[in-house]
Amino acid sequence: MFDLPSLFSPWLNARRWYVALSGGLDSSVLLHLLHTLSHAQPIPPLCAVHIQHGLQAIADTWPQHCREVCESLGVELHVIEVQVPAGASVEQAARNARYGAFTALLEEGDVLFTGQHQDDQAETLLLRLMRGAGLRGLTGMPVQRPLGRGQLVRPLLSTSRQQLLTYAQGHGLAWVEDPSNEDSQFARNYLRGAVMPLLQQRWPQSSRRLARSAGHLSEALSVLDEVADDDLHAARGEAAFPWLNLDSLELRALGRLSPARQRNALQRWLSTRTRLPDTRHWAGWDDLRDAAADAQPLWPLTDGVLQRSQGRVWWLSGEWLQRPSAAQTWDDPTRPLPLPGNGRLSLSGRCPEGPLRVAYRQGGEVLEVPGRGRRDLKRLLNETHLPHFVRQRLPLVWQGDRLLAVANLPALGTSDLQLLWQPPTCAQGLS
Repeated sequence: MFDLPSLFSPWLNARRWYVALSGGLDSSVLLHLLHTLSHAQPIPPLCAVHIQHGLQAIADTWPQHCREVCESLGVELHVIEVQVPAGASVEQAARNARYGAFTALLEEGDVLFTGQHQDDQAETLLLRLMRGAGLRGLTGMPVQRPLGRGQLVRPLLSTSRQQLLTYAQGHGLAWVEDPSNEDSQFARNYLRGAVMPLLQQRWPQSSRRLARSAGHLSEALSVLDEVADDDLHAARGEAAFPWLNLDSLELRALGRLSPARQRNALQRWLSTRTRLPDTRHWAGWDDLRDAAADAQPLWPLTDGVLQRSQGRVWWLSGEWLQRPSAAQTWDDPTRPLPLPGNGRLSLSGRCPEGPLRVAYRQGGEVLEVPGRGRRDLKRLLNETHLPHFVRQRLPLVWQGDRLLAVANLPALGTSDLQLLWQPPTCAQGLS
């Protein structure tokens, strides 16, 4: 029924194989297949992982069932307890907790196998259709995607649930049944229990055909991604202020594209940075793009913001969304100074005598510029065309009441003293 070498061969070079073992039919078959393969050929070290959500009393017995199964196969088992926060969607909260645990577990080169199958793929496509998903949503679940430092792999997406059931019965496997699967208040359970049987009664191959459609949509998306990559390449241009290490795109280049191509390019660009906005929220992009030239619009998204400045749109997340802490003393300027929430700072060149202070703009600062005399800092920064959101967190070094230097702008200071600033990073952490 299964060609095991072909099914798992793409991941034989992994550091370690994990299998997500809920104790249900799908994951039990997957574990048995992997164990069977291990007797036919060398495979990476195999370990099962059971996530205990603690959402229902009967689930407390499942870890013991998983232990018994793993002991019978001689497979190591990790049981990880997670807390599921209360919220509108228990399903989504449990999923987030589960995948958070998986992400923390995986090391570089690890693979996590999960048991989603062809029927799951068909249900996913229908669910996303009912939510009005775009093309990226309608491609369904990919066979493989990054997860933390490792990879998530779904090797059974071409296998029907009936095939898994036949295999399990033929090999005498035991599994647990989750009673919550019968609760039709959950959308997926309603599809599985009420809608899919009607579809299969009229079209017996409906699950396979829906899964095939998801594959066709995925192929179409790959073409659109190629178009997006070309458009993004043109929009990146010469990165201004590369020391910022921030991703940005040239607004004028994006504006030359049709609205549909703009959204396609931005979806591609944002997909690795944040959860994508739904159709209603794309008005935020129109507002940002069409704002007056001297405006400073931003578009808040789930995991960060798009900020417009100096003719470019910038992606900001992590510490860039927080204001840096107050001023601090720099007792030993010969050593780098960590800046809470704002990277780190170091001095190059002649080290001034006496205590120094690191602070941020408050307004009204004046700097002595060689050959130009005393100049207003605000005007000097305007001349640099530095993005406005950087100016409020740009470190300034003071000696008493005298402003000595401005970080990373050597023209604003003395030639024998350079202030080197390593800004914070935009942490992603998407799963």
